[in-house]
Amino acid sequence: MSPDAASRQLAIVQFLTSLQSPARILVAISGGSDSTGLLLLLDEAVKAAPHLKISLCAATVDHALRAGSADEAREVAALCASLGIPRSIMTWQGDKPKTGIMAAAREARYGLLATAASDFKADLIVTGHTFDDQRETLQMRGMRTEQVSTGIADAVLFDRSFWILRPLLFSTRADIRAFLKERGVPWIDDPSNEDTKYERVRMRRQLSADAGMEKDIGAAWEERLALSSRGAEWLDRHFRLHGGLLGQVMPDGLRQDRAVLDYVLARLAAIFGGQPFAPGRARMERILAFVTGSGLGRMTAGRVVFDLRRDGLYLARESRGILPLVLQPGEAGVWDGRFGAVNRSGTTIGVEAQAGHSLIPVLVTGIQPPRVGAVNEGGLGRDFPKGAWRRAIASAPALSAEGTPLSEESARMVELTPYFAPFDRFLTRFDFIFANRLSAVFATAPYARLPLRSIDGKTI
Repeated sequence: MSPDAASRQLAIVQFLTSLQSPARILVAISGGSDSTGLLLLLDEAVKAAPHLKISLCAATVDHALRAGSADEAREVAALCASLGIPRSIMTWQGDKPKTGIMAAAREARYGLLATAASDFKADLIVTGHTFDDQRETLQMRGMRTEQVSTGIADAVLFDRSFWILRPLLFSTRADIRAFLKERGVPWIDDPSNEDTKYERVRMRRQLSADAGMEKDIGAAWEERLALSSRGAEWLDRHFRLHGGLLGQVMPDGLRQDRAVLDYVLARLAAIFGGQPFAPGRARMERILAFVTGSGLGRMTAGRVVFDLRRDGLYLARESRGILPLVLQPGEAGVWDGRFGAVNRSGTTIGVEAQAGHSLIPVLVTGIQPPRVGAVNEGGLGRDFPKGAWRRAIASAPALSAEGTPLSEESARMVELTPYFAPFDRFLTRFDFIFANRLSAVFATAPYARLPLRSIDGKTI
């Protein structure tokens, strides 16, 4: 996973030796050159090093978006069978959206891969992303922002369940295709890879080689990791959580390094607003200008109310635009991007905001709300701000069955836990330290650790 391991075989060997063992790897293979090359490279390396105690299994996702995709999936399954690798074909069922098809397909693909990994009892998932994909991503993001991007991460935790690793991220597609030609192994060319209606395809045709990009990525990765670590320290020193609903940044926390403040406030805004992405650059500039200014007051951005007072900055979800969630018995879901809910009762329940209802807010697992007017948890000796707390409690989850409050017994059968929208579905290793510290603040389970014993030769 290092820029120094650009050679296809060297990258695979370094990857395998970095894994905790024994390990079972699920290879995501579409039949294209990148994933086919990944499968064969891993197969050869694993068979040459039985002492590593690593085994392979494979899964192909048939998105069912074009004619012939099922036949291609069967071809891939035949290749896996010829290598003695257990395999599975996972098909994206149901109606497909008419817009945002690429994003929806990505969500479906990773969900199906996680299911296959669970079925095979795999420890991790690997995909065939290459340096060509990295360059395209960096180019596309560079057109949207002047900030240095980390591009595609080499390791991502999906749905808090499986780490997805990308061993060939610094190997080129040309190098992988050369390897396949040496082995006499064909691959499938997806026609969508030539369809210019997709931004990535257009970008691919415009790209020129940049020999220094590997070093730029490495530097950006180190910078992002350092920010995550410094952000975790900032949480310990300058942030308080009240009742799982109201965040407080102590006054001194607003006077810290601007890069760190930008990093933490952007992610806290996404968490309190239930948004999968941090606010954009223009919005963050407005937020930073407000919280570091000399005047007190309130502003709303990204579904979050920022309430600046003498005793610090308070953050809470604004009470407008919170949609209800209906869960059948045994069903699970995410309410407002802020709380995971599991209905273990025998009745259909609704989760909605407390604002405008007489329903009793539900206690969230591991969190106890403070008493309004009590001494501030931060030890400042001042009364808790009633207005800020009332605003937060208005956005609290409340449970009902057909509009009637649940009985105490039924309410105990509904599990509510904090949900971090920017992290709980896709968490890059760059944000892992910060996200894990945040889990401790919210009294939730820690994130699964990387299934690695080393990264780029460094023990972790």
